[in-house]
Amino acid sequence: MSINSTSSKNLNSLENILIIGNGGRENSLAWAIQKNELVKKVYLIPGNAGSERINKCKRIKIDINNKNELVEKLNFFNINLVVIGPEIPLANGLADFLREKDFKVFGPGKDGAKLEYSKSWAKEFMQNAKIPTANFWKVNSLEEAKKIIQSSSFPLVVKADGLASGKGVFIPDSKDECLSAAESIFNGKFGQAGNVVVLEEKIQGPEVSVFALCDGEKYVLLPTAQDHKRLKENDKGPNTGGMGAYSPAPLLTEDYLDKIIKEIIKPTIVELNKKNIDYKGVIYFGLMITESGPKVIEYNCRFGDPECQTIMPLMDKNFVFLLEKCSMGNLTGDEKIDTFDKVSGCVIATSKGYPQEYKTGFPIKIGKVDSDACQIFDSGTSLSKNGELLTDGGRVLSIVCQDKDFDMVFEKAYKNLKEINFDGIYYRSDIGHQVRKNFIKEN
Repeated sequence: MSINSTSSKNLNSLENILIIGNGGRENSLAWAIQKNELVKKVYLIPGNAGSERINKCKRIKIDINNKNELVEKLNFFNINLVVIGPEIPLANGLADFLREKDFKVFGPGKDGAKLEYSKSWAKEFMQNAKIPTANFWKVNSLEEAKKIIQSSSFPLVVKADGLASGKGVFIPDSKDECLSAAESIFNGKFGQAGNVVVLEEKIQGPEVSVFALCDGEKYVLLPTAQDHKRLKENDKGPNTGGMGAYSPAPLLTEDYLDKIIKEIIKPTIVELNKKNIDYKGVIYFGLMITESGPKVIEYNCRFGDPECQTIMPLMDKNFVFLLEKCSMGNLTGDEKIDTFDKVSGCVIATSKGYPQEYKTGFPIKIGKVDSDACQIFDSGTSLSKNGELLTDGGRVLSIVCQDKDFDMVFEKAYKNLKEINFDGIYYRSDIGHQVRKNFIKEN
């Protein structure tokens, strides 16, 4: 990664980093940040059972909603940079609050987080900025939804407007399924997040993820990625938070990425500025590559999961400087990230029943794993009173590997998965099928 790190105002101001969040995304960020020799300690609130296995990392057990205690802790630990991982604290305005207390924060304010926590607002945002996206209807009642669904000549995508942990999107194959999805949302499946529903025209094409680290005006792109949202093999089954990913996405050639920058990324930042939104954080662009060009499916105001786990091992020790520059509005705009021609892949091990109801508390056994350019980031784990590693979430572990090609990457990842066991463990065996030359697709 070629970054002019010496341009930071005070290099000694990066000794103590705080990451807020408890998933695989936050553990992978901590893993990438601790590589820098200037970083002495990385604190996580609340982190998970795997956080303290990462070099320099320590968990802090406090409630981030207790603002006074949070500020006291940050001052006590002399925190120099706060990185907010999940969408909910961003949507609740935590970044705004901490900036008011003079902390450097990587993460947008509540106004910028609206790109994610209101899908209808984001669609109207794109419409105003002439950013390519699917046609849509914002509806406030089931009756209104029924009229639009029944008058449409094809099934529509149904989305809860608010935050639903990646599970609020339905891609029906029939009008009856559309109606059922809309009814379940309006009947409270996602609580207040479903008070408004967005209906969208269904568009076709492969999905890709693009991440821009933004300082309010300038940006730098991370390596692209492709996520696998569906639960089952061959991209079937319900949507999940993500079953695996790989980076970079060969589908996005340099020319095509230039088109995305011109038509989507730059107009997004321009429109944010028009709305007086000073966006200091990462903008996730969930894109579909259609026959007519790239279109935005969704924005996120944070690093995607599991894309983050996949991308972070491609970062070198200077990654933390990019986060600091964004927090201070100090990007030059010409920073480049060099991944040293490595590729990366991630497979998620989940609890039985995910993304619906599942049980937790099962012991996790990890045998002899290949640690050469491989990482296991805990996503949903806890420790028993006796210190035994237990399942504590739908997505339990992120198994990540790097190498010179994707066949070698996924061969190592799946070899490691055979060494991991807990009651009900489930993972897809076809992650990265688009880029694995030796992959034989099974029907």
